[in-house]
Amino acid sequence: MTFAELIAPLQATERYGSPNVEVTDLTDDSRGVKPGSVFVAVKGGRVDGHAFVRDAVAAGATALVLQDRLPTGLPIPMIRVPDSRRALGLLASRLRQDPSSRLRLIGVTGTNGKTTVTYLCQSVLEAAGRRVGVIGTVAYHIGPERLPAPHTTPGAVELQGLLARMVEAGLDSTVMEVSSHALALDRTAGCEFDVAVYTNLTQDHLDFHVDMEDYFKAKLRLFTGLTLAGNKSRPKRAIVNVDDPRGHHVCGASRVPVWTYSIQKQSDIQAADVRLSLAGTSFTAVTPSGRFPVESRLVGEHNVYNMLAAVGVGLHEQVSPDAIREGIRSVVNVPGRFERVEAGQGFTVVVDYAHTEDALARLLATAQALKTGRIITVFGCGGDRDRGKRPRMGRVAAQQSDLVFLTSDNPRSEDPMAIIAEVEAGLREALDPARGRYRVVADRRQAIEAAVREAKPGDMVLIAGKGHEDYQIIGGTRVHFDDREVACEAIRKGGP
Repeated sequence: MTFAELIAPLQATERYGSPNVEVTDLTDDSRGVKPGSVFVAVKGGRVDGHAFVRDAVAAGATALVLQDRLPTGLPIPMIRVPDSRRALGLLASRLRQDPSSRLRLIGVTGTNGKTTVTYLCQSVLEAAGRRVGVIGTVAYHIGPERLPAPHTTPGAVELQGLLARMVEAGLDSTVMEVSSHALALDRTAGCEFDVAVYTNLTQDHLDFHVDMEDYFKAKLRLFTGLTLAGNKSRPKRAIVNVDDPRGHHVCGASRVPVWTYSIQKQSDIQAADVRLSLAGTSFTAVTPSGRFPVESRLVGEHNVYNMLAAVGVGLHEQVSPDAIREGIRSVVNVPGRFERVEAGQGFTVVVDYAHTEDALARLLATAQALKTGRIITVFGCGGDRDRGKRPRMGRVAAQQSDLVFLTSDNPRSEDPMAIIAEVEAGLREALDPARGRYRVVADRRQAIEAAVREAKPGDMVLIAGKGHEDYQIIGGTRVHFDDREVACEAIRKGGP
């Protein structure tokens, strides 16, 4: 492909040099430049790619795409565009022959539930004979291949590369978690979605977003960008949880037809006759295609919402109710989402990714509904992240737990005890001394071991915050740490 062909869709405000040169690669990292590369200079939060333009040229860049005024004295073609970050996604898609146009692309956004919804959607589509890829927090799935996921939604160049690999592997559909960071940073530019799912919005990521309104506006971009125009002939749809306070705003902003889902109110897709137990969940799905029973090993009311979203995706994708039921039934667990740890103990141990106030509240509400003994909660808050949620999470834990072990999560560059103090302020404020109590055990392994030693038959130990993660970040060091492994070892060492 020539540079001229690559940049054809862009509205360049300045041009220099002949664009009739062959290009083979695209990057926004000057360290990844090689002969044949187009270097796109992007203004980042900490680093401005324009500062590395001459480094890119020295490394062999064939052409440049810039947002600032074009420099003089460089021997290669270049253009200036109004928004180089957005241009990066569009060019990455074009260089890979627009892979999303050859896939059914389902995007799932919201604070909580994204991972479970993507796993459910994958299983529902596979039950109908589809070949499905997944891009999300736990891993990237390309057929049977599993790749580690450093980001929920990868950068634009990597994302288009993954989609292209899925097309090459013969997949026909992709279900993708779409984070607010990805939407705010235009990582999904060049992706043509067929379905967009909205799960909910609660406080998180205010270390990145200015406020909750800014956070919501980022999420909304998935829906305002979903249009009937595009390269695909099949209809598009938004699927929206209207039990969430902002759900109706999402419906109003959508440019394509909407299906709503709910447990509490009238909607297109509803759950009736909901039954919850520690063994699983059942309900009747009331849908535009009729009523049908749904059964799942997944636990908790929050998972009823996740299943309703998957029902909506399945129906829009013309999957039969029987295949939808089978797909949902086939998902026995989602890594790190209310994941049971079984090592012969007489009490329940659950590892969950809950790392926001709302997710922790939902986890504890599920535990309250299912408990036969005490609820013992182990949790902490991550460093270098939204500090505002720390005391709020402390309050939630205090209100719904019989015993809390307050510990470290991923402290990163912060002092673990300083983080704990901020969580503890909220916890102490809400604690009812007659009902609950807490201990501070900064070492996460020791906290899990102490919780397991404390547990008696019938109790439920909830280990929250890290879920599927198999590492802990302390300072600048990343060490192996898996809550599930540590809990299992602790049970074998001394649980009743």
